[in-house]
Amino acid sequence: MNKLTVVILAAGEGTRMKSFLPKVLHKLNGRPLIRWVLSAVAPLKPGKSYIVVGHDKKQVCSELSKDKVIFVEQKKQLGSGHALKQVERYLKRYKGNILVLCGDVPLIQKQTLSNLVSIHKKQNNAATILSSMIDNPFSYGRIYRLPSGQVRGIIEEKDATDRQREIKEINSGIYCFSSPVIWDALKKIKSDNKKKEYYLTDAISFLSDMGENIGAYPNAKFEEILGINNRADLARAEKIVRGNILKNLMLNGVTIVDPENTYVSSQAKIGTDTVIFPGTVIEGKTSIGKNCRIGPYSYIKDSVLADNVEVVSSYIYSSSISKRVKIGPFSHLRPGTKVKEGAKVGNFSETKNSTIGAGSKVNHLSYIGDSYLGKHVNIGAGTITCNYDGVKKYKTIIGDRSFVGSNVNFVAPVKIGPETLIGAGSTITNNVPKKHMAIARARQVNKVKKKK
Repeated sequence: MNKLTVVILAAGEGTRMKSFLPKVLHKLNGRPLIRWVLSAVAPLKPGKSYIVVGHDKKQVCSELSKDKVIFVEQKKQLGSGHALKQVERYLKRYKGNILVLCGDVPLIQKQTLSNLVSIHKKQNNAATILSSMIDNPFSYGRIYRLPSGQVRGIIEEKDATDRQREIKEINSGIYCFSSPVIWDALKKIKSDNKKKEYYLTDAISFLSDMGENIGAYPNAKFEEILGINNRADLARAEKIVRGNILKNLMLNGVTIVDPENTYVSSQAKIGTDTVIFPGTVIEGKTSIGKNCRIGPYSYIKDSVLADNVEVVSSYIYSSSISKRVKIGPFSHLRPGTKVKEGAKVGNFSETKNSTIGAGSKVNHLSYIGDSYLGKHVNIGAGTITCNYDGVKKYKTIIGDRSFVGSNVNFVAPVKIGPETLIGAGSTITNNVPKKHMAIARARQVNKVKKKK
């Protein structure tokens, strides 16, 4: 077995979130909090990873069902020390190191954790605390050291003397313990406090009393150990993550006109010389090429945009956009849309599960669903593909270089050959051969108005 085991504490109800969703499943930049923690520990390649679950465990287990983790239930939430104790039965014979983290501390970095584990091993400690130095440590547990520098324990704000409150080194709630000695210390902790809970911090003092080496690694940035207790904390973490993402993009050649009003997923990729205008939201695994202009006020999710694409005030979901395409303003591209090179989808037009061929134009007020448009097709204003009969969806095919007049309805399934002309106001219910003109509307009749 790899001599590192990970335990993530994720059993708490998170009452201050005021939510039916378990706290660790609330999303930060589009990903559940606990997934951020799992991503941070993955590069350490632990032998086994345990997640202690409790409140609404079904939702947490369902979210992580495909991950290589072992779920351990804490039936009663009796504190962090009690939570870790639930894992003891799995690790009775384990001799190695245990990295303990909280599922609601999402910004911890893999390098910080790696350093913590390395120092723990190097100093041969029974416990090593990840700590941080901050100017205003109010409300945090302080790292109490002996004159020699040896850690003696963790003192909570309410129990600290005035002098101890001046200590600026605080506890992060992240630890590296040695097994099996940690289990001996956990047996000694008591619940003689207001909440009647067993605190993991008490184990530090007991380990010290047992003559074990205790260390602390004080190099964690404060933002790394920010715990999410309520939605205000979540918003604070979101701002930190977003700021880091945008800074990295700008340092790599992307122009962000207004970082305070731009939102980009940590999974997104954006090419050099692309300009992102205010009010733009880019979510999921979106990829945007070079020299694009995106926004203002556009929303793009899980889509691929090639180079030199322009998107103005539009929504794009799970779509593929080729080079030199123009989208918007006020376009809605639904999943399955493919817009080929040099094409355009314009004002108040909607597409779904359709291919818009190279050089084709769907300029305004049209709906193109379950369709295939060839190259250089012109779609007139108000064109509708009637693809759904209430039971099934059918396909419309329009050949290369066809011209469709305004206010045309295509009742699918229907196939329009290349180089055809469809008269304005037509409702097309039958196939149209190549190089033909189709007009499907009643003949106009003018009558004299009768006088009243």
